[in-house]
Amino acid sequence: MQNKDSVISTGGEQHDPFDLESHSFSTRHSSKGPALRVVLQLAFQSMGIVYGDIGTSPLYVFSSTFTDGVRHHDDILGVLSLIFYTITLIPLFKYVFVVLRANDNGDGGTFALYSLICRYAKVGLLPNQQAEDAQVSNYQLELPSSEMKRASCLKSKLENSHSAKLFLLFATMLGTSMVIGDGVLTPCISVLSAVGGIKQATPAMTDDRVVWISIVILVGLFMVQRFGTDKVGYSFAPIICLWFTLIGGIGVFNFIKYDPTVLKAINPKYIIDYFTRNKKEAWISLGGVVLSITGTEAMFADVGHFTVRSIQISMCSLTYPGLILAYTGQASFLRKNSDLVSETFYKSIPDPLYWPMFVIAVLASIIASQAMISGTFSIIQQSLSLGCFPRVKIVHTSAKYEGQVYIPEINFILMLACVAVTAAFKTTTKIGNAYGIAVVFVMVLTSAFLVLIMIMIWKTHILLVISYVLIIGSVELLYLSSVLYKFDQGGYLPLAFAAILMTVMYVWNEVYRRKYHYELNHKMSMQKLKEIATNSDICRIPGLAMFYSELVQGIPPIFQHYVANVPALHSVLVFVTIKSLPISKVAMDDRFLFCRVEPKELNVFRCVARYGYNDVRNEQEPFERVLVEKLKEFMAREFWMSQKMIPSDETEDCVDEVEETEPMVDEQRRMQEGIEAEIETIERATREGIVHLIGENEVIARKGAGMWDRVLIDYAYNFLKRNVRQSGKVFDIPHKRMVKVGMKYEL
Repeated sequence: MQNKDSVISTGGEQHDPFDLESHSFSTRHSSKGPALRVVLQLAFQSMGIVYGDIGTSPLYVFSSTFTDGVRHHDDILGVLSLIFYTITLIPLFKYVFVVLRANDNGDGGTFALYSLICRYAKVGLLPNQQAEDAQVSNYQLELPSSEMKRASCLKSKLENSHSAKLFLLFATMLGTSMVIGDGVLTPCISVLSAVGGIKQATPAMTDDRVVWISIVILVGLFMVQRFGTDKVGYSFAPIICLWFTLIGGIGVFNFIKYDPTVLKAINPKYIIDYFTRNKKEAWISLGGVVLSITGTEAMFADVGHFTVRSIQISMCSLTYPGLILAYTGQASFLRKNSDLVSETFYKSIPDPLYWPMFVIAVLASIIASQAMISGTFSIIQQSLSLGCFPRVKIVHTSAKYEGQVYIPEINFILMLACVAVTAAFKTTTKIGNAYGIAVVFVMVLTSAFLVLIMIMIWKTHILLVISYVLIIGSVELLYLSSVLYKFDQGGYLPLAFAAILMTVMYVWNEVYRRKYHYELNHKMSMQKLKEIATNSDICRIPGLAMFYSELVQGIPPIFQHYVANVPALHSVLVFVTIKSLPISKVAMDDRFLFCRVEPKELNVFRCVARYGYNDVRNEQEPFERVLVEKLKEFMAREFWMSQKMIPSDETEDCVDEVEETEPMVDEQRRMQEGIEAEIETIERATREGIVHLIGENEVIARKGAGMWDRVLIDYAYNFLKRNVRQSGKVFDIPHKRMVKVGMKYEL
């Protein structure tokens, strides 16, 4: 198999190899879909990871919708009809059959949509694109063959509009912030509503005691995060399957026992009647109805752990029927017991099943919370890859499931936020007001991204796009308007979370981009590098030095600053750039791009290490060891190509011919000796020791900068930088072999 190394050829004209596009070799593999048995197994496993949140919604939907009680007997039918068509339209139709198609090589979520758009249109804000990026095995998009003027026009407008690029990044940040806010609210409302059921068993259990029990469970949940979810995550599936079976079965029991005529709610006429009778109150109550589809985004965000087909099977076979039966049964119960609407779920459970359902409800709420917490960790990891979040420590808790991550700092902040929200709000009604805004905002943003993908990438017929916007878009905007009405009743909470997170992400990303442009504008010329490397006053000491930089093209200015203060260079110098691609994962064969700085005697190389936003960076394989091995492979390939030897994949076909000619055997021996000499240079330098040189830049606002720039850089950014992980800790670089080089950047 051929490696994805790059080779810089030299000609008569002098070029900067750090600015040249390098040649690369690709090997594409065709893959078939997983077998049916595997798909069914994944469908079963997805029950415990994906559906905990939406599955626990029956705990609080009717009580959150009828906050002031049931005013008219048929209002129950109107709300049931709303719930039925909302679940059918949004989770089932939109997500299961449309949005899941927009996965990024199997991965989903807001970043998947953004990465698809970034790969098709050049809407990234950093000028670090390389031609070789498109040759990564799973980078290319499978596009329809038919060309449409509309798609090209939209693509051109996005690429030529800086405002559009900023808006797309802003929307991605907003969606990310809202999902993280969802990660705070889901544990609160799920655990609080489940534990609240114990009030039915004993009148001594007050609201305050329910709150404190919920807080204890939440703290315990966050305390065990560091052990990793893989140890218990896949044991969740039987519990959630049992949960859906029980709520569906109880729904059938209540439907038969109380009022089978609720089937009339399938007629949307009852929705019209409900709004006609209640007008503004009906519109406000939509904030409770929308809670029936909380956790829907998890189907898309978690598709990377499973497959599209497995999610579709699990949703259609158990989740959707179980939810519809549960809500239908609760509506039947309320038709005869409308005064018990505030305690619908537990009051509608037959007495013999009360305690088993209570235990399973608490377990299901914990599972729902676990899914959102794990999702929050994954989203933070993806934010780091875009340069949109301060450096934090990513701990990979499972060697088997690479998507399982744990972030200590974020876990502690989430725990404090959950405890504070639970203690302050106390009831699921108030938390539900906040919860709805986070849910609907993410859905609206997903629809907006999806419309761009439909037009640019899928090239969907314009009538279908318009139909999607009119049907799905209008429904989601109607729900959004309803939940925003409850802004002062708790709805401000997710917006406050989003505002704080957006501020952090914007500050970090804005200065991150300014730093990149500063280095790009002040990069060292190739002639200057050669002068430094050949300067007799600068000694070459044994060893291999890796100099880390964000810059993809050129030598960063901090290198010249280093040489001016330390007039010594190692015998082998590698400029390393960690680059994130708008793709979920990059295969190891595609990871490293190398080029050599001429003349060869300098032993100076450029390495671009490419990662996707879901890639593991330095867990199983030490980064430096993999880089050194790939560097040796590159040098061997470069030596063969420079001598115009037969390509490696054709050598076997010509072995007999080579052996027939003795001069050719001697030539081959000399080539082998030359390759061994090249590799020995690297191995000797490695034996002498590897040193990691990391730039620690002090960033300040330039003289004469405005008030906004001074606040942004001198105060906000530097405050964040002082309180985050240092880059050496993030990359797990051995402390004894790390040298930090400081330099002041005036932005």
